[in-house]
Amino acid sequence: MTDQILTGKSKLAGVMGWPVTHSKSPRLHGFWLRKHGLDGAYLPLAVHPDNLGAALSALPILGFRGCNLTIPHKEAVLNLCDRLDPLARRIGAVNTVVVDAEGRLIGSNTDAFGFISNLKQNAPSWRAGASPACVLGAGGAARAVLVGLLDEGVPEIRIANRTTARAAALADEFGSRVRVVPWGDWRTALADCDLLANSTALGMQGQPPLEIDLAALPSTATVNDIVYAPLETALLAAARMRGNGVVDGLGMLLHQARPGFAAWFGIEPEVTEDLRAFVLGG
Repeated sequence: MTDQILTGKSKLAGVMGWPVTHSKSPRLHGFWLRKHGLDGAYLPLAVHPDNLGAALSALPILGFRGCNLTIPHKEAVLNLCDRLDPLARRIGAVNTVVVDAEGRLIGSNTDAFGFISNLKQNAPSWRAGASPACVLGAGGAARAVLVGLLDEGVPEIRIANRTTARAAALADEFGSRVRVVPWGDWRTALADCDLLANSTALGMQGQPPLEIDLAALPSTATVNDIVYAPLETALLAAARMRGNGVVDGLGMLLHQARPGFAAWFGIEPEVTEDLRAFVLGG
């Protein structure tokens, strides 16, 4: 891997959040910048919510190619971009902004892409059109998961959330292929499913555990947890013990970064084991 190069012509991007110290994106993009020997930098940008509009407006002034958005900015940015791609509108959040040649801010969301790409890389036997999927959660991450699965052609998605009304609102919005299952009715939720995806924070370090009975889940099903701290959650450990294929959440983070990097720095990056190890080491 080459040393990072910075000159007066450096291409600049970054991640805006409040706080932003938790973000792995600078380490992730820094790996790709050094690997490809690019003249560029990706910076952590601590932006208070009150200053988000001003910070975004400053991107073209300062010569930035764009930025990522993390907590708590992903929804607020919807009203601050000059143009939104249809996927960002459907997901209801923006995680990637590209500054175009005229200095306009183009908002997009790459989380659905990251989720599906992670599945395809790490569960190559999974087939979207084969069987139902079950999604746990009804928050922002669940919206991206739902959009990704629907666009891939999953015939039925069963959504279970501790607050049933939130799950019902998603089902109303996304249509008849999304079906609400009461939280705790695991037999109905998991029977004949080919995929179980946890989009909640349950099981994450510092969060309550995810209490679920996997008995009704077919042994051939894939289990994915978007949580990556810890890398192997209790859900994934339990699924692995009963013979299910498992996919951790780190790959979603890595893959969702690819479109932004390509737009800002002009290189299509790859998600490799070396990258995984480097990001986990930070």
